[in-house]
Amino acid sequence: MRVFALGGTGVIGSAVLQALIARGHEVCGLARSRTSAAKLDQCGVRPIAGDMTSPEGWVAKLPQIDAVVHAACDFQTAMGAIDRHLLDVLLPALAARPNKVRFITTGGGWLFGATGDVVATEETPFRPLPAFAWMVPHLQRVLASTDVDGIVIHPAMVYSAEGGVFRRFAREAVERAAVRVVAGEAVRWPLVHSEDLATLYALAIERAPARSSYIGSAIDGFPVGRIARAFARRRGTRHQQPHIVSADEIAAELGEWARGYGLDQQLNGMRAQRDLGWRPTHLDPEAEIAALP
Repeated sequence: MRVFALGGTGVIGSAVLQALIARGHEVCGLARSRTSAAKLDQCGVRPIAGDMTSPEGWVAKLPQIDAVVHAACDFQTAMGAIDRHLLDVLLPALAARPNKVRFITTGGGWLFGATGDVVATEETPFRPLPAFAWMVPHLQRVLASTDVDGIVIHPAMVYSAEGGVFRRFAREAVERAAVRVVAGEAVRWPLVHSEDLATLYALAIERAPARSSYIGSAIDGFPVGRIARAFARRRGTRHQQPHIVSADEIAAELGEWARGYGLDQQLNGMRAQRDLGWRPTHLDPEAEIAALP
């Protein structure tokens, strides 16, 4: 298939592009800088110059495509308005094409709020983190559209050995006396490795029915303290016990969106495994951290 990607140089998008190319798909991606264009080109992706904030400048330049993957989010305070304007321009442009385009867009686990001992599924009502509440009507708009075949993926906390949501732990294990965790060691994060999540996006492009949603979670809930301690052990951090900070502290440092790090959550990805044949392979994050060079 011919796929156009938004957010192709991010943690999720870059892995998705690699998975699509490996599966024989033809991929192009939006590039807002020469550096981004060079990264896409090196991966075998055709760059299309443009900025997500100004879609009028590039939507008419899109080649013939069969699918769009929207995995772009810049964590600015204006991100809701930016995404709304993107949909206002992009969806009508796709509707005008002779073929119906598959539109895979990205939600997120933080839309489900703190679940505690309840394991959330796609049927669980949203209780979004306030900083991301704008996402809900946007996802509903894509799913309700009759002009595209809308599909939603809700990623869990996305990691690689030292990247994604693990990047801060990896850095602090070297730079600080203790690795910080938000709210407490017992807080659970649903986890998915970027490679496994990329496979789910590819399967959704190839197999998912229109107006379907899938949670991309390989591990329902993993105590964040175990992640912090694994990095501290591997890097010989002075204090093995994590330093607990409040959600208010991390929000003051990074922004209101960072309160999500303190959500105690469990998310279940069985629908994707059952319906799409998704088979995550990264199921032991502590072992991956211990094997770091």
